[in-house]
Parts: sequence; C-alpha cells; structure tokens
Amino acid sequence: MSDSRARNRSTVLTELLVSSPTTRVALAEATGLSGATVTRVIDSLVEEGLARDLSLLPANGRGRRAVLMEAIADRALSVGIDLGSSNTRMVVMDLLGEVVIVDRILTPADLGTEQLAGWLASFARNRLGDKWPAVAGFAVGLPGAVNPATRSISNAPHLAQIEDPAFLPSMEKALGMAIEIDNDANYALLGEQHFGAARKASNAVMFTLGAGLGAGVMVDGRLMRGTNGLVGEFGSLPVGPLGSRLEHMVTGPGIMLRASELGISLESPADLFISTSDESIIMLRRQFEQALLVAITAAVVSADPEIVVLGGGIAASLHGTLGFLKRSLAQNLRTSPELAIAQLGDLPGALGAGVQGLHHVYAQYGIPPHELARIPNPRQSETLSLYSVV
Repeated sequence: MSDSRARNRSTVLTELLVSSPTTRVALAEATGLSGATVTRVIDSLVEEGLARDLSLLPANGRGRRAVLMEAIADRALSVGIDLGSSNTRMVVMDLLGEVVIVDRILTPADLGTEQLAGWLASFARNRLGDKWPAVAGFAVGLPGAVNPATRSISNAPHLAQIEDPAFLPSMEKALGMAIEIDNDANYALLGEQHFGAARKASNAVMFTLGAGLGAGVMVDGRLMRGTNGLVGEFGSLPVGPLGSRLEHMVTGPGIMLRASELGISLESPADLFISTSDESIIMLRRQFEQALLVAITAAVVSADPEIVVLGGGIAASLHGTLGFLKRSLAQNLRTSPELAIAQLGDLPGALGAGVQGLHHVYAQYGIPPHELARIPNPRQSETLSLYSVV
C-alpha cells in the first residue's frame, strides 16, 4: 500500500471510529478528502470486516439518499484490568470503546507469583467465556513503577509478587497472548481522559490518593513515562519533617499514622475532613492540604496541565479542599488549572487499561500514534452512570 493510500485509510478509519454511525458524505467533510477517496477506503474497510452499511437515510430534497454506516464494534474486544492489592477490577470494551462487561473481585494477595498470574488469567478467560476469541488487546494496570524499556516492575510493597521477573511471562503464557502493562495511576488518567473528568483534555494530571499516592501525567494526549517509569512519582518528594516522603502525608495509612502519633482518634482517613472545632484535627488537615498543594504545584510547573483530577479512596472527601488548593495555586503561580474529583468511581484504572488495549488494536489497523488521543470516543451519556458505581 502506498504512503498516501495508507494515510487516507488511517484518516478515514479514525474518523469512522470517532463518529460512528455516520455517512460517507460526513466522513468526506470531516477529513477533507474527496468523496471518491472516502468511498474507496470505505469499500476496502467493508471487505476487511471493519465497517458495514446500516440503512438508507430519508431523502433531503433531490439526489441520492445517504447511506448510514458504522464500524463493526464487536470485530475486536479489549480487556482492561486494574490489579490492586485488595481488589481487582476488569472491564471489557468493544472497538468503539463501549463497555460490554464490568466485574470486580477480591485479589488473592497471598498467592505466589506464578499462582497469582495464573489466577488473573483464569479470571479474565472465564469471565469472557465464548467472547474470548474476539480479544485482540489486553492491558493490566499495576500498583508499582513500570520500566517501559525493560517491562520490569518495582516499588510495589503491597503486592510484591508482581516485582518478580516471572510474573509477566507467567501471565502471558497463561493467556496465550502478549499484554500491555503500566502503572495503575497512568491508566486511571487515561480512563478519565476518555470517559470522565478529563474528557478531551490534551494536557492533564491525575493523582490517586488511597493506600499509596499515584500520579499520571499526560502531555499532548500522550502519557509521560520517562526512562525508568518514574514520571509522576511525586510521592517521593522529601517535604515532611526530617525529609519524610510526601506520600506519607497524603495517603490513608499516612494520615492514620500521623493521627496516632499526635494522639488524635480517627476511625478512618475520611474523618480528617469532617467539619470540627478540634484544633489538633484542623492542624493535621492543614498539613495534608499543604502536602497535597506541593504535589499539585510540582505537577503544574512540570506539565502545565489544563486539569488536575483527584481520584482514589480519599478523593471523595476533598470537595471542600478544592477551593483552598485553587486559590493557593493562583496566588503562587498567577494561574491555576481546573481541579476536579474523578468521575469514574473505582473504575478509571480498568477503563484506562481497556483504552490502552484498544490503542494496541488500533495500531494493528494502521492508525498512527498521534491520532490515539481522539479514540475511543464512547457515548458519554450512556456510560457515566455505570462507571460511577463504587
């Protein structure tokens, strides 16, 4: 295939995935290609089993009636998994990014390396059943730093088995296919960028605050990873007393430990954000807010995002904190990005992994990397109510 024909094909296919169902006329208008070129590309996509005609649209005055057409969504499926030390979440989405399966299950964290890999593969295979042969993309978000060059995993204290070099090969062998892996916070941002609070943002940062502090950074629609997968590891900043890590000041376990050290009784980290006149709780809350402000400021000056999304178990308690953070950013930097609470409940990581799996599929279809920020483009009104369930 010539370069020009390949470009035309990827351009039309991308627009078809963005706007399906649509018409050839609409595709020509959106892409700037001639009607004849679009028709040739669509005919080839129909032959490949990637597109099909749906119906004739009502006539609009004289002339031929337009044919409504669509990408064949069930041509390929993508599996996205968010593997956590306590819970594992899985979504399965079709070629257009519409979710067809959502599942959650407790993680058997006491299993050995190969046993955990085999369990995860069996969970996916069994849940898909007769849909498994359609799986063409598979991605797993992991609670640790992932080196993109060596695909090695580190800094996963709550699920140390995944750091074993045997984990990934064991899982791929059990699945019978190669898989994509990344830090769970990166995939969480990818999920929010395509489905949630950061929808359509090209430059965005997401923090996940829970048992640990994770962060994903996106610039020009692409996740930033770096040489060793350390981009976004803001939790390592030595900002506390005697240089203690920032992560220890804004995570659930860190909050509970500091409260215990100060003689403060909290039943859960969420109690820190309940309105109170207790000066010791107010002081601890201010320390949390200041530490989180440091992390967000570092993200803003390094990535200049349009939006910063706060997710994870603690995020639901932070609505009252957003005003302080935004005012402080504007005062210190003379500007502030939008700040938002994540919209996807406990599923952004799994959804983002599903998107990454689809990106692998799209690449096989010849869609270039610079187009991937636009797709998938699921119908938001039909999805958010599902994703927000925790």
